[in-house]
Amino acid sequence: MTINIKDLTTYINALLKPELFKDYAPNGMQVEGKTKVKKIVTAVTASLNIINQAIKQKADVLLVHHGYFWPGESPVITGIKKQRIAELLNHDINLLAYHLPLDAHATYGNNTELAKLLGIQVKGTLDSIGNKPGLVFYGEFAHAISVSDIKTLLAKKLGREPLIIDGGNKSIKTIAWCTGAAQDAVQYAIDADLDAFLTGEVSERSYHQAMESNICFIAAGHHATERYGIQALGQHLADKFNVEHIFIDEDNPV
Repeated sequence: MTINIKDLTTYINALLKPELFKDYAPNGMQVEGKTKVKKIVTAVTASLNIINQAIKQKADVLLVHHGYFWPGESPVITGIKKQRIAELLNHDINLLAYHLPLDAHATYGNNTELAKLLGIQVKGTLDSIGNKPGLVFYGEFAHAISVSDIKTLLAKKLGREPLIIDGGNKSIKTIAWCTGAAQDAVQYAIDADLDAFLTGEVSERSYHQAMESNICFIAAGHHATERYGIQALGQHLADKFNVEHIFIDEDNPV
């Protein structure tokens, strides 16, 4: 089976609703390729290595969380940007990228998928305003879990040992989280009087904020926390449109 790329993009846009987000990069089609789609490769980031693997897989679409054209990035097509885009164009591969809309989606999003993986019951979001979906989720574990045990759980599930600032907490029941680089969103968890906050990255200031606010801060890795939404979305598209889907993971310690 095949699907027209315009129909596929229209469907994903309707599903993820990128128009509701003020994002850092364009969502949707970033590089146009062939018209007919029968094979989708998903990955976290559209690196040159991932593009080369997508070429080997004879992908029609590369669907990622981290695409191109970020703020502060040079607008000219030179260097590694030229290499990446040239390979996509030379092999007629469509590049579709969804950033914040994929983080926030209630069914296929990074936050939702991370909660499933860790056994957290989602209660809602802490930062939604009007019709704008929230990015900072909150919920709870079925039973209080020690800081030591949550470290073990994360290392097992994510394949990466997290950095944990316990903030004086001995156990965790309630938790907020936002995948990727959302370290300053810890304030939402503090204001909600939760036991812990989990994200991908950490800043120097995060240590003091956690210790002085008595909250457990968990930095579990940007890449490690954002591997799951893109897989869920890719599999959903494969099931719905009867096309092939392959997820390619490129190890990244950040």
